[in-house]
Amino acid sequence: MPADREEFRRRLGEIGFDAVRFAAVEPPPAPPLRAWLDAGHHADMAWMARTADKRLDPQQVLPGASSVVMLGVSYWSENLRSGAKVGRPVWARYALHEDYHDTIRPALEESGKLLETMFGAVPEDYRWYVDTGPVLERSWAVRAGLGFTGKNAMLVSRRHGNWLLLSAILTRVAFEPDPPVVEGRPADKVGLLCGKCTRCLDACPTDAFPAPGTLDARRCVSYQTIENKGVIPRDLRPGIGARIFGCDVCLEVCPWNRFAQDGRRMLLSARHDLAGLTLPEILRLTPETFAATFRRTPVKRLKLGGLLRNACVAAGNCGERSLLPDLLPLAASHPLPLVRAHAVWAVRRLGGEAALAEARRDETDPQVLAEYEAE
Repeated sequence: MPADREEFRRRLGEIGFDAVRFAAVEPPPAPPLRAWLDAGHHADMAWMARTADKRLDPQQVLPGASSVVMLGVSYWSENLRSGAKVGRPVWARYALHEDYHDTIRPALEESGKLLETMFGAVPEDYRWYVDTGPVLERSWAVRAGLGFTGKNAMLVSRRHGNWLLLSAILTRVAFEPDPPVVEGRPADKVGLLCGKCTRCLDACPTDAFPAPGTLDARRCVSYQTIENKGVIPRDLRPGIGARIFGCDVCLEVCPWNRFAQDGRRMLLSARHDLAGLTLPEILRLTPETFAATFRRTPVKRLKLGGLLRNACVAAGNCGERSLLPDLLPLAASHPLPLVRAHAVWAVRRLGGEAALAEARRDETDPQVLAEYEAE
């Protein structure tokens, strides 16, 4: 095995990674992925099922792979958070940055070059991913001792809390593996260091955990506000609250966060301006202002229609009738039925149903009419 593992770890830290750990590919971890998929917990994320075989067997991704280099970037910062003030939407913390996929990618490219110069690898000897490929990053992170699986199904680090963005390098270079968090105990045990704590399960606003360590994406606020491209189920909307992109509730309440310190943020680029956006400003976005505001951020993949859908839900939950002048035009004439439907729901929830009478007479889309007719 390479004698320069620690030097490689140090160099990766210099590139900007806050955590660097190694795992052996064999035997691969065996998380309950199949059972999770069979239960339908992946919602309509069909790509999860399509790539299941590769996720469970890295040899199908990189034949001859010997090691997984797990890399973490801390995005914790006391100075970057979105509050829940009236009229102020709440964003997942990672969304208040330029897209981490883009800012971490150059560091992974540089890491690959290090494999070549330090260990004689060639480009065919490794593949790297930043949440973009058929790799079970959290399972490998647990195997490598980067943290343990919390009852919220997230990776929990004793040094960084719940706030690590993960990336992975599969490589044919064989590295001595790092031990798991607690040697002599099953590395994949859910809640290994959670004890009797159930704060994350109790705090979930939409009851998305059917069991500790098992997330039902169909009920998850993050899934509904990001991955779901259609109508958000009516019974889940109140639980979304003011959350407009993602959800950090089960992360924020974890006691292990008391050990988290601000990350070095070498591979991140904060967007402090996004945290200051108000609901009226978002409801008034045009395609041009949306593109200018969210360029290079994770929010851009949601597209304007998805963001307006989420903003309507947040507006309907905030109880502020002052938002009706911004919601009514969306309900009456926005070109996307998806936006009109959620705007109608928000207007009715704020007590402005009478103002929708004329728009209802002209409406023909079934999904929008369903919002008018809902009890």
